[in-house]
Amino acid sequence: MTELPIADQHCGLVALIGAPNAGKSTLLNALVGTKVSIVSRKVQTTRTRVRGIAIEGNAQIVFVDTPGIFAPRRMLDRAMVRTAWTEAGDADLVVLLVDALRGLDDDAKAIIDGLGRAGGKAILALNKIDLMERGKLLSVAQQFFDTGHISDVFMISALNSDGTDKLMSHLAKLMPRAHWLYPADQAADMPLRQLAAEVTREQIYDRLHDELPYKTAVETDLWEERRDGSVRIDQTIFVERESQRAIVLGANGQTIKTLGARARAELEVMLERRVHLFLFVKVAESWAEDPERYRNMGLELPPKE
Repeated sequence: MTELPIADQHCGLVALIGAPNAGKSTLLNALVGTKVSIVSRKVQTTRTRVRGIAIEGNAQIVFVDTPGIFAPRRMLDRAMVRTAWTEAGDADLVVLLVDALRGLDDDAKAIIDGLGRAGGKAILALNKIDLMERGKLLSVAQQFFDTGHISDVFMISALNSDGTDKLMSHLAKLMPRAHWLYPADQAADMPLRQLAAEVTREQIYDRLHDELPYKTAVETDLWEERRDGSVRIDQTIFVERESQRAIVLGANGQTIKTLGARARAELEVMLERRVHLFLFVKVAESWAEDPERYRNMGLELPPKE
């Protein structure tokens, strides 16, 4: 795609906020037109700040997929929620994505209250409209609009990309006049090492959704470019207990082999070259309390209590 003359360019940041599992990552991928954020059945999959970049007319829209906003209990929870609100405050526009089936529940009310305290408004995107009757959808939309913190309402299905074109067009019209922040052909702003770790983490969640707890992390330890154009990637999967390590490894190492094969196949498609992926599992009981890991994930450390 040829970039427009600088004088004709518009660009801005749009923060996608919502409760866990509202479908933010699915929506981000639909708006950008390619996979830039991992999707999982497991609640609170997105931990890091993920930026997806889309072009609509003369506007470059930089979407920020934030961690889900919920009542935090652990340090990791507090860091993710703090980061989500910071990203929302820094953005030009905020899109509040809500599962239409859940409507204005306690999680949504807490987010609306947060918007009120910040003195801002959000564009409401009611998701999963294919699963509800239109009459009920209109009722839910009115409930949100009546809060006074919603500027516009769009009804979408992120999974099927229904209604996302209208949302995209609306956002593009609201982008301020500014130079594009990224080349026209760039779809995401994430270091390749982190992207590779996210791909593997998605496979873990997909394969071990029921067996493995939420606090699992993946880090890329080695990224080695080879002369034949391929790349070697070494990663460590962190778990909290030895019993969890056994789950990831599986009988005779079969589970980790399957995880590695799936992650490698997806990485080869994304990177368009051969990938040599090596996975290791390490028990680290306090990995979620390590400040350095928060910085590596792009999360804001919560204030000390």
